[in-house]
Amino acid sequence: MRKIFRIAILLWGGIFLQPIAATAQQVSLEEQIQRIANQRKAEVGVAVIRNGTDTITVNNECRYPMMSVFKFHQALAVTDYLRRNNRSLDSLITIGNEELKPDTYSPLRDKYAGNETVSLSVAELLTYTLQLSDNNACDILFHRLVSPQETDRYIRSLGVTDFSIRMTEDEMHQDLSHCYENWTTPLAAARLFEIFLNRLPADGYRAFVRQTLVTCQTGKDRLFRPLENTGAIIGHKTGTGDRNPRGQIIGINDAGFVVLPNGQRYTIAVFVKDSEETPEATAQIIADISETVYRYIQQITLQNETK
Repeated sequence: MRKIFRIAILLWGGIFLQPIAATAQQVSLEEQIQRIANQRKAEVGVAVIRNGTDTITVNNECRYPMMSVFKFHQALAVTDYLRRNNRSLDSLITIGNEELKPDTYSPLRDKYAGNETVSLSVAELLTYTLQLSDNNACDILFHRLVSPQETDRYIRSLGVTDFSIRMTEDEMHQDLSHCYENWTTPLAAARLFEIFLNRLPADGYRAFVRQTLVTCQTGKDRLFRPLENTGAIIGHKTGTGDRNPRGQIIGINDAGFVVLPNGQRYTIAVFVKDSEETPEATAQIIADISETVYRYIQQITLQNETK
């Protein structure tokens, strides 16, 4: 499979995203990422933005199915809706048993199975979507507060364009081809995390989403694995797909932000599309890239400190 990489130079929201300086180190980082991508039967896309400015992308030209990564986009649209309508995260939503679909991933359904109705706060539903990637909770928020189309429009209003959100979880479950209609480029995902951290109001809504991302329980074998004992803070959202009719895993993804103990930070998005590997080997691609980026940023930080 032919792999392509380009360094991104973008003017976005008044911020000039500069490419990381073309030193031997930077080339080495790109070569390492490309080498990891080339070792597996999958299409791998990566974007990294360091300290809000230095940006690299690898295989960013493709559209990658987001899978549950779009639940981060949804959370931003939901909290914007609450903010604009002066509604609290504690606002209650009453859920009927018929809304808890039996044939999808849903810890929410497993907990409340048998209840005719249950009332949960928006905060609780967002916790299910962001921490546990619950599909029923996601679709309840789509149906009750902000639809996929409204979510798409809100994210575009923030200046992100290289993505699409059209489908609910149930629609994707009914027809796996719909998974490819909720897509993004890696850079668009990394940029959205930059917007979240630096441009959205620093209020209780943003603080809640940030903390919920930091306590994410899914995908511990991806971006999180090499950072577990480093003292770094990582907030992220994962996405995991089924196999398509060709037997390929539609998508295994992870995207988020990392804050190092010394204050350096970066946003990172790794998307793996149409993988012919096992789920474990596919997740390892993301972990290997995460470790490579972390070590590189640690190295250049150390060099800058000794200058």
